[in-house]
Amino acid sequence: MGRGERVGVYVCGITPYDATHLGHAATYVAFDVVVRALRDAGHAVTYVQNVTDVDDPLIERAVHTGVDWADLAASETALFRVDMEALRVIPPDAYVGVVESVDRIAEDVVALLDTGHAYTVAVPDGPGEDVYLDIACCPRFGSVSGWTRAEMLAVWVERGGDPERVGKRDPLDPLLWRATRPGEPRWPHPRLGEGRPGWHIECTSIALDRLTVPFDIQGGGSDLIFPHHEMSAAQAEALTGRTPYAEAYVHQGMVGFEGSKMSKSKGNLVLVSRLREDGVDPMAIRLVLLAHHYAEDWEYTDDQLERAGERLATWRSAFDRDAGPDASPVVAALRAAVADDLSTPRALEIIDRWASKPGASPTAPGAVASAVDTLLGVHG
Repeated sequence: MGRGERVGVYVCGITPYDATHLGHAATYVAFDVVVRALRDAGHAVTYVQNVTDVDDPLIERAVHTGVDWADLAASETALFRVDMEALRVIPPDAYVGVVESVDRIAEDVVALLDTGHAYTVAVPDGPGEDVYLDIACCPRFGSVSGWTRAEMLAVWVERGGDPERVGKRDPLDPLLWRATRPGEPRWPHPRLGEGRPGWHIECTSIALDRLTVPFDIQGGGSDLIFPHHEMSAAQAEALTGRTPYAEAYVHQGMVGFEGSKMSKSKGNLVLVSRLREDGVDPMAIRLVLLAHHYAEDWEYTDDQLERAGERLATWRSAFDRDAGPDASPVVAALRAAVADDLSTPRALEIIDRWASKPGASPTAPGAVASAVDTLLGVHG
């Protein structure tokens, strides 16, 4: 990739049915650093992120709480954006919801039907037909994850699949269009009838609409490797005939708390908004996340936040000094660490060492503070 070339980045966004926790924040902070580093290196970046503002978990939470699903999606999306702003995550160039993309998604589902890559299944005891992708028509299916069929089936149900659905050609075929059910959101379509998009096709359609395939980076949490990224690629290749869908797949590791992966279903959440309400500096939260390599699974503990606060105070004190060690080698090392598979823990240690030493350069504190702000997004 030459300097100045445009880079396309697509990162899968939230399903807005609850507040932002540290697992979410880890993903979006990591890709914020990716985009910052690309721009610092002279590249133009088109960064696209979706929001799954209609989906089963959102609808279920809305029913459980008695809140209209659209109101729930809007309020949680707004809170997410406030949390990201506090963490100094630069907004994507395009932030696209499913609701605003239904027409485009439906067009792609029809196209898959017309080419024989998709088929319909009658809704039991109701009108309409669901539409499924036929993975048998996708010869590269499995190439993204590298998983065996047994590995896929082992997680398919817990990750939104319906292998027991009568009428499907293959248990792994993903839903493209869900025909209307009582009490669910619905959109009319002359070919598909009333219904709503399935999960995986939303990202395929939004990416194809906003980026050129193949785009450079497909990102998200490691729990999206299968089925979401596998299915998204299969659908895109069926629609376009072009491979690959993305040149590189980059996945954030899972963040744990109290012995298991942080998740809304388990309720073991450390919420960014709650930490902020308790007076925690968002830059300390960001430093907690940057202290772990993006690809590694890790578990949050409160002492990590305490150490991050101490680190932040040390850095800010160093940035406020009248002089410091020469900035040039420090900034070069910082860039090298970030460029080396996003080695943010090493980047933090580089700034720690600089901050711990005396120096005679009057311009160094400002230059290092500026580089930390630009590359790591930590405001001194």
